[in-house]
Amino acid sequence: MVKKMLWIVGGVVLAALLLAGGFLLYVTVTDYRPGKTEPIAVANNPDRVLETGNAFTVTTFNIGYAGLDRDQDFFMDGGTGSGSRSKRQTELNLRGMGTFLSGNRSDFIFIQEVDVNSTRSYRLNEAEALKEYLPKYSFSYADNYKVPWVPVPVFHPMGHARGGLLTLAKYKSSSATRYDLPGKEKWPKQQFDLDRAFIESRIPVNNGKELILANLHLSAFDQGGSIRKQQLQFMKEYMKKEAEKGNYVILGGDWNHSLPGTDPKAFKTTQSWPEWLQPFPENVLPEGFHWAVDKTVPSVRTVDVPFKEGINFRAVIDGFLVSPNVDILKVEGHDLKHEHSDHNPVTAEFVLK
Repeated sequence: MVKKMLWIVGGVVLAALLLAGGFLLYVTVTDYRPGKTEPIAVANNPDRVLETGNAFTVTTFNIGYAGLDRDQDFFMDGGTGSGSRSKRQTELNLRGMGTFLSGNRSDFIFIQEVDVNSTRSYRLNEAEALKEYLPKYSFSYADNYKVPWVPVPVFHPMGHARGGLLTLAKYKSSSATRYDLPGKEKWPKQQFDLDRAFIESRIPVNNGKELILANLHLSAFDQGGSIRKQQLQFMKEYMKKEAEKGNYVILGGDWNHSLPGTDPKAFKTTQSWPEWLQPFPENVLPEGFHWAVDKTVPSVRTVDVPFKEGINFRAVIDGFLVSPNVDILKVEGHDLKHEHSDHNPVTAEFVLK
């Protein structure tokens, strides 16, 4: 009897090991491996050309896959949630954010964490959903998260994941390109992690130069920050190269750093500074580049617990970095109270010299 039980237990353990090994082999073989640069389509591209001296606006908004509204938490930040509460809530969040963006009427919009076919957001195509609210814009989409199955948390796995970045424009784009960012986690962690990237949009200007827009979403949870350092160094070299050509450069999005000129202590909280949040390093900027941030409005909250005013730690991690030939006229963080996302949008008004 004991021998029989040992055989049964051994068989179960062997089956589990074979299943786990087969799964790891599957996600390794099917791992998303984008090129260093890849051209992406610009749908609904307008003919309107940007002119120097004319003011224009850019908004950045991390929409948290339309699943991180004020009542949600997330397991990667210490909570338990791994997806939106329901399909209906996901749709309501998309409606709220789409309505805001439509009413805000920015000339360019950078959106991060846009799911197009993920278990956590009920496989809704959020890029297509947002198009309904913003029909007068061009659209450029690029993946930065493409995993067959994320098996954690164990009892409520995040499941299939596909999402990315979305850039919208009211002005003509001559091209759009996905740039893969350096720095990867070790195997097998990377097989379940994001492939960080940014979308470059090249906007012709009436003086023969180009406005280079970069919609980015940098790493946050890499241990020791080595990946973030590689990404920031890459962005520094990229910015410098474009500025030396005489082009105008605006980088915006979710930097996952506490941005210069801002201080999280300005926002009331009962929580301590989270481990993942680092101050933006001082030696990264090319000469003359400057920040467009609103230090008075937090752009992100912690998601270890649902949002409650005065409880969650908040900071400014969303904003813009611009070249010396771009003037900043105004920056406004929109305090939406994290109603539909763990982030708040930020809008800046610029003029090209």
